[in-house]
Amino acid sequence: MNLSAQTIEAAANQPATVPASSASDAGHTYKIPALDLSGQAAAATPAAAPPPDPHAPAFADWDWTWLNGNPRNKDVAFDSKFFTPEIRADITYTYDFNKPIDDSMSGSSELFRSDEIQVEQLGLGGDFHLDHAHVRFMTQFGMYSTATVRNDPSYSKGQWDIADADRYFSEMYGGYQITNVMHGINLDAGIFMSYVGLFSYYNFDNWAYQPSYVSSNTPWFFEGIRIQLFPTTHLKIEPWIINGWQSYGSSNSRKGLGGQIKWTPYSWMNVITNNYGLGHDDFTIPNRSRLHTDNSLEIKYFDKPAATGIDKMAFSLTLDAGCEFGPSLTSAAGWYQQGVSCHGNTKDKNSLGSAAQFAATNTYYADTAAKFAPGVNPKQSFIGWMLYNRLWWSKDHNGLTIGGGQINNPGRYLVLAPAINGETATSAALGAPYFTGNPSDPFVAWDSSITYDFMPKQWFTWRLEYDYRHANVPYWSGHGGSTPPSALGSPTGVNNGSPSLFACMDGTPVPTSVGTYTSVPSYCAGNGAFAGSPHGGLWQPDQRRDEQLIDVDLMVKF
Repeated sequence: MNLSAQTIEAAANQPATVPASSASDAGHTYKIPALDLSGQAAAATPAAAPPPDPHAPAFADWDWTWLNGNPRNKDVAFDSKFFTPEIRADITYTYDFNKPIDDSMSGSSELFRSDEIQVEQLGLGGDFHLDHAHVRFMTQFGMYSTATVRNDPSYSKGQWDIADADRYFSEMYGGYQITNVMHGINLDAGIFMSYVGLFSYYNFDNWAYQPSYVSSNTPWFFEGIRIQLFPTTHLKIEPWIINGWQSYGSSNSRKGLGGQIKWTPYSWMNVITNNYGLGHDDFTIPNRSRLHTDNSLEIKYFDKPAATGIDKMAFSLTLDAGCEFGPSLTSAAGWYQQGVSCHGNTKDKNSLGSAAQFAATNTYYADTAAKFAPGVNPKQSFIGWMLYNRLWWSKDHNGLTIGGGQINNPGRYLVLAPAINGETATSAALGAPYFTGNPSDPFVAWDSSITYDFMPKQWFTWRLEYDYRHANVPYWSGHGGSTPPSALGSPTGVNNGSPSLFACMDGTPVPTSVGTYTSVPSYCAGNGAFAGSPHGGLWQPDQRRDEQLIDVDLMVKF
């Protein structure tokens, strides 16, 4: 889920145009000595330098279009005193070599359907600005309007339909800009893009289409308040007060705090750190807190704009770490909450231990992976990295990116729930029958990708990408798909509307009243206490440890 991005600044901070000169040369003055007729060098009379502007806009003196996560167009298609429009289109065709029979892919916040041409996003919007006030909005029609929302469980809390109220907007905020203090201050409130994970939510801005896990499994948006402070032209300090970790609402009562520090000491370097904490972000678990740090370095190590071959090379490195912590509790209604810890297994007298100690005989849901004794709160952590190298040639009309990354997430608390029988973040929190997310359930994965871009114009990109992804447990959609069969014999299956329950081969959901996990197969087979009511046996989704895919993408931004 999980915004990322992303190094996109508020539009009010961006120059209408970026100097076309090389970023490595921009911002420097060269003094060339004059020659007299005798050939002797004469000292040039330096021109009086204008005094520096104490309130010059930040990040406006160098060209940042080379950054991973930043728009690459150097010009604005249209502008006016009152409104700067923005139009985006992202259309993709993906071929998954697992060939899922229901065309449904899992484990991605960018790719969702195999062997189909899909509109990933159509965005219409822009920036209104007048007398220091500004409003920005960007719509999202297409797959994003459904897929992004399903990774947020917060909208299921309470009444009113938050999901439908916000799903068609990727950005929607208003604010005020103060220009006569430091190098600017922005006060914004609404829905805005997350910077966590470096990659932008908008694929046009990125070096690759499918980012690695530290980006794909972390937020793509926040809803709340942000304050952008620019002490210098190359430093931003940005606090956040938000509803939670990629959430339209609050999963529990405590808001999240976080922020970004962005520093660009040179035209070839970008340093970003994002940090988040305090929020209680686990749906139905009110006393579990989260910490997360996300840190990126981008370096442009080659820049020859006049070269006829390779003219630019750069790399980005991102390192993430985080954890969850909270005690073991049992509510007055009998709802048990297993405690977790940041520091490895810690003692907690209220912990009942891994569900593996009693799942087979006492609970409806299986837990065959977690192994920890009663009285222990297991480690719940997130650590990962991603590294990408990018080169451009033919005057930036072609680009090639090679990269990948790794994640280790025991407890799976940031792992995207596979779309099994319509599984969402909400249903997974209530009970996931097929891909569990219990404390100490392991998830270790790595990925790699190679991406070729053809960019004939600054507004347009053709992209061809190959990805290989591996997990230590079955996770990706296999040929059998992730949709259960139906009583009518549909070969591709039909969601039965009960993703928190096991399903039988005729699509019938297995009620929790059957008792234990060991009774579930008997119910579907019509054996023992369930004789006389067969349902064809227990259905299992086809999940694989490996996924290979190719995607072809057409992306436009004006």
